[in-house]
Amino acid sequence: MTPLKAWVLAARPPTLWAAVAPVLVGSGLAANDGVFLWDVFVVTLITAVLINVAANFANDASDAGKGADTAERIGPQRAVASGLIPARTMWIGTAGVVAAAVTGGIYLTWRAGWVVVVIGLVSIIAMLGYTGGPRPYGYRGFGEVSVFVFFGLAATVGSRYVHDRSAPLDAWLLAVPVGMLVTAILVANNVRDLDTDRATGKRTLAVMMGRPATRALFATLVWGAFVVLAVVAGAGWAPRGTLLGLAAAPLSIAIVRTVMAEVEGPPLIGALKGTARLHALTGALIGIGAIL
Repeated sequence: MTPLKAWVLAARPPTLWAAVAPVLVGSGLAANDGVFLWDVFVVTLITAVLINVAANFANDASDAGKGADTAERIGPQRAVASGLIPARTMWIGTAGVVAAAVTGGIYLTWRAGWVVVVIGLVSIIAMLGYTGGPRPYGYRGFGEVSVFVFFGLAATVGSRYVHDRSAPLDAWLLAVPVGMLVTAILVANNVRDLDTDRATGKRTLAVMMGRPATRALFATLVWGAFVVLAVVAGAGWAPRGTLLGLAAAPLSIAIVRTVMAEVEGPPLIGALKGTARLHALTGALIGIGAIL
């Protein structure tokens, strides 16, 4: 494998949609309110993706250092654990991506004020503490809560805030289904890795709950997201056009069915990628619906 391909592998491209969807929703709401700014949208989108890439790099290095990524895991190859990228090099790459994200954050701070600094700093701390440090909270069942808060609430509301320094109610309400779907991506990942995580002492929420309960949680998050969207937009608490996001709901049926029935690697990897695509499509449709 070439060095470039190794870095692309470590970035985990299928998961990067998790950073795109909330930006599309927040920016769509800004357009609906007549405050949309193209430069802010582009910088926000790039910065969000960079933070996600940095999180994936840090996770790759931290999991390898703690022995969590063994040869028995059924997911995609990990760069550090497989020897494609040395751990020290991965941490240098992480620092470089964080620096690029900070550059975007500085621009957004100039446009939207000190709140961006707070969001950025807390997000970076949370990113490093997920699987890094002496007490990684991702190994103690708090990963799903963190993803919901940072990739759901903070990312969606923050993407709306940077356009005119306001955080209206509809942004908070629509951040809930966005957060539920992005959390489902992590749950799909953890139900796939449940057995190997348990064997290596990585106590994810899936390990603590067991497979049946984790499967139920996944279905609740995916289908619950569309229920919340229907209620919020149907009641007029968000632009009615955001009901367009419900058009993605039928795609969830096969994904949930796979997670509920399969234990083998390839089908669950497909379900993970499908959940990421579902999240991205739903976010795009909500954003477009807000504009329309």
